Amino acid sequence: MEENALKKIGDNALPEPVLGVTESLLGHRWVWRKGADDAATRRLGSAIAQSCGLPEIVARVMAMRGLRAETVSAFIEPRLRTFLPDPSSLKDMDTAATRLARAVENHETVGILGDYDVDGACSSALLTNYLRQFGCVVHTHIPDRMKEGYGPNEPALLGLVERGASLVVCLDCGTAAAAILACLNQKADVVVIDHHKAELSLPDIHALVNPNQPECTSGLNDLCAAALTFVTLIATTRALRRNGYFSEDRPEPDLLACLDLVALATICDVMPLQDLNRAFVHQGLRVMGQRQRTGLRTLMDVASVVEKPNAFSCGFALGPRINAGGRIAESDLGFRLLAAEDDYSARQMAERLNDVNRKRQDVEAGILDAAMEQASLQFEAGNAALLVTSPDWHAGVVGIVASRIKDEFNRPSFVASEDELGKLKGSGRSVSGFDVGAAVIAAKEHGLLIAAGGHAAACGFTLAQENLSAFQTFLNNRFEAVRSYPKKPFLSVDAIIPPSAATPELAKALGVLAPFGQGNEEPVLAIADVKVDRFFRIGANKRSVRLTLSGDGNRKINAVMFNVKNDAIMNTLENLARPTLNIVGWLRVDTWQGRENTTFFIRDLST
Repeated sequence: MEENALKKIGDNALPEPVLGVTESLLGHRWVWRKGADDAATRRLGSAIAQSCGLPEIVARVMAMRGLRAETVSAFIEPRLRTFLPDPSSLKDMDTAATRLARAVENHETVGILGDYDVDGACSSALLTNYLRQFGCVVHTHIPDRMKEGYGPNEPALLGLVERGASLVVCLDCGTAAAAILACLNQKADVVVIDHHKAELSLPDIHALVNPNQPECTSGLNDLCAAALTFVTLIATTRALRRNGYFSEDRPEPDLLACLDLVALATICDVMPLQDLNRAFVHQGLRVMGQRQRTGLRTLMDVASVVEKPNAFSCGFALGPRINAGGRIAESDLGFRLLAAEDDYSARQMAERLNDVNRKRQDVEAGILDAAMEQASLQFEAGNAALLVTSPDWHAGVVGIVASRIKDEFNRPSFVASEDELGKLKGSGRSVSGFDVGAAVIAAKEHGLLIAAGGHAAACGFTLAQENLSAFQTFLNNRFEAVRSYPKKPFLSVDAIIPPSAATPELAKALGVLAPFGQGNEEPVLAIADVKVDRFFRIGANKRSVRLTLSGDGNRKINAVMFNVKNDAIMNTLENLARPTLNIVGWLRVDTWQGRENTTFFIRDLST
């Protein structure tokens, strides 16, 4: 929800609605995105359009993103050399790189403990492959979500040392594990590469690379763990080069070939796609499109990603399948697929993940209705944060369910299940402007939680049953300001276009703004006064639709709307009286049955 749309809600001074839509069929108020209806933005957009030869709408969106004519080229074609900082700007980076370089030079056995999500799997694959190519023996452990929980645990750490590890590296975890990591004192050196919020007590280890720890002034707070791992590999390679390690017979590694994993993790961990992250994703998607990595190529085949991969296919096709293993099956399956080197084993793992993802969807569906019912009661009771629990829910999908509840009620949402010892383990998801990672860490410091960790948008936590009510009260107090938010967030619109402007040329021009994601949302366009000419239900459940719309001058627009659960929308689209509609969504060039088409992807509509 945009800042200008939020101000003075409590005083009933709501923002002016776009096209007069105060409540759409999905319950949203349509409002201008910050700066969209601003004279200064229009002037800057005109300057960008004239200087860069771009359509006025595209240039205006760039102006809203804070661009100027002189920065447009770096935005359209972001290069790592433009945005990549000196790795040494990260606290402890030089120490970590020196230690990893020594492990390479001495062919040490290295233990890696990574998280079970996409970011952890990508980070673990990056470091594992890097070390192995130089002859290191690497043992990688991904904790089982159900049996071990998130992050390091003593049996796993000591098990890596027993297998010969003289260096243990924790990836996408470890910052909040000071007490647990102490078990390796005088047994092995420990390096942590992480991006989660830090607690007051930091681990006493060889090196902690985390831009979100105190005293780190790098400014790289929005990098995921895989991106930080990549930067660490740059620093390690630099240290090895400085030591004269490389030669004609032992060339330097091709680190740019690793960017496919960095892009995938950055997208799936919902990092803001600006500056360095944008460069990572822009370049990484190109690498991914070459399909050189065995595991990713195979997964794309299984997931039917036949076109060039983009942020959407990473976030909605590849990421969920990699995550599925850690949620309800083998926690290390995603990592093993990404690190695979032969087609046969990769195919087996990719198909296994595909099957597990279908099962995950079934498990999620079985939980969602009951969780939504609990959340609805809490929302009606006026809770600022929604916290729902059940002993019958699968712990592997609580994060997804929390995200669904957050989207439905526009509140920070927390979902927990009960383990075999009676403790509640859960995940939280947040709305813009409210940091759930910091909240659960603060709750732990107040003695309300057994374990906690996360970042602004997502978190994990463990608590005793007797603290459930106190935790709910803590969250309500912490997020008091969200009480004035409407149930459905405002839907921000970038521009209004006439039907005649929904052309292939504009769709392609808008494409230069990609990759889209957090911090660089795809422009939302509004089109007024269109009618349905043709209507087809599609998909296995017939809840998606393909449409032909007509507008000014009888201009025809091809449109699609996916997963229409709202009966009012379906009834409106099928209404033979053909009411006049206002629609908002995204104008894209897509491929359908091998042909390139210009399609308007409907996000919402009103009558």
